[in-house]
Amino acid sequence: MAAAAGGGGGGGVGGTPSSVAVAAAAAAATAANAGGWRLPGRVLEFVFSYLELRELRSCALVCKLWCRVLHGDENSEVWRSLAARSLAEEALRTDILCNVPTYKGKVRAFQHAFSTNDCSRNVYIKKNGFTLHRNPIAQSTDGARTKIGFSEGRHAWEVWWEGPLGTVAVIGIATKRAPMQCQGYVALLGSDDQSWGWNLVDNNLLHNGEVNGSFPQCNNAPKYQIGERIRVILDMEDKTLAFERGYEFLGVAFRGLPKTCLYPAVSAVYGNTEVTLVYLGKPLDG
Repeated sequence: MAAAAGGGGGGGVGGTPSSVAVAAAAAAATAANAGGWRLPGRVLEFVFSYLELRELRSCALVCKLWCRVLHGDENSEVWRSLAARSLAEEALRTDILCNVPTYKGKVRAFQHAFSTNDCSRNVYIKKNGFTLHRNPIAQSTDGARTKIGFSEGRHAWEVWWEGPLGTVAVIGIATKRAPMQCQGYVALLGSDDQSWGWNLVDNNLLHNGEVNGSFPQCNNAPKYQIGERIRVILDMEDKTLAFERGYEFLGVAFRGLPKTCLYPAVSAVYGNTEVTLVYLGKPLDG
C-alpha cells in the first residue's frame, strides 16, 4: 500500500531523503517540545513534503498538530509532492482523475487502483496506473481486482470502458477467491458465489452463475455508451451494491452481501478494449 518511492529533495549521508527528513522532523519536534514551543505548521509541511505515504501515516499519530498539518488541507504541498512522485504524469494531466479534486484524493485513488498482481495473465495495467488493457486473446474472459478491498464503511468508485464491450462487459465486486480468468466468452464476474456483477451489454445482474433480473428496473433502460462513467456504491454497513449513471441514482442492485472483504472488479472479453477504474472515497451523500 505504500506509495511508490521517488525524488523530492536532496538526501544526506547515511540515509535516504525520506529517512533523513523523518529524523530531522523528530529531532526538531523534540527540541521544540523541550523548549516549550511548537514548530510552525509551514515548517512541518515542508518537512512532510519529502516523506512517503507510510511515513506520513506514522507522523499523523505523533500529535494533534502533526495530524492537523497533514490532514487539514488535502491540497497542501505535502500531498501535491506525494502525488507528483507517486502518480504517472498522464494521470495528473488528463481527465482520468477529473472527479477527484484534491491531491490527497488522487494519491488515495492510486492506492485503490487495479492491482498488477491480481488480474488475468491476458491483461495489463497501463502506465497511467488506472486503466486495464485486455490483450486480443481468443476464447478467454479476463478480469482484474483492485489493490484494496473493503469489509466496512461506504465506498464509491467510477468505471468506464474506452473500447468495444463485446458480448460481455461486467462491473461489480468480488472476493479474493473469485477467479479472474476463464475459457470462453462468459460473464466471469457473477459466475459463482464469490462475485456480483452488472453486465453492461444486456443489463443483467449476475451472481452465483444466475441472472438476478435486469437493471435498472425501468422500461427501455438505455444501453451503455462507450466512455460513459458509471459510479459504483458499496455500502458495507447495509450490505448493498448500487449504481449511478451521470449522477442519476439507478437503484440498489444487490442486497444481503456477505460480511467479508469485497474488492471492486471488472471482467472483459473484447480484444484491445480498455477499462478504467477510479476510487472516489465516500459517496457524495456521506
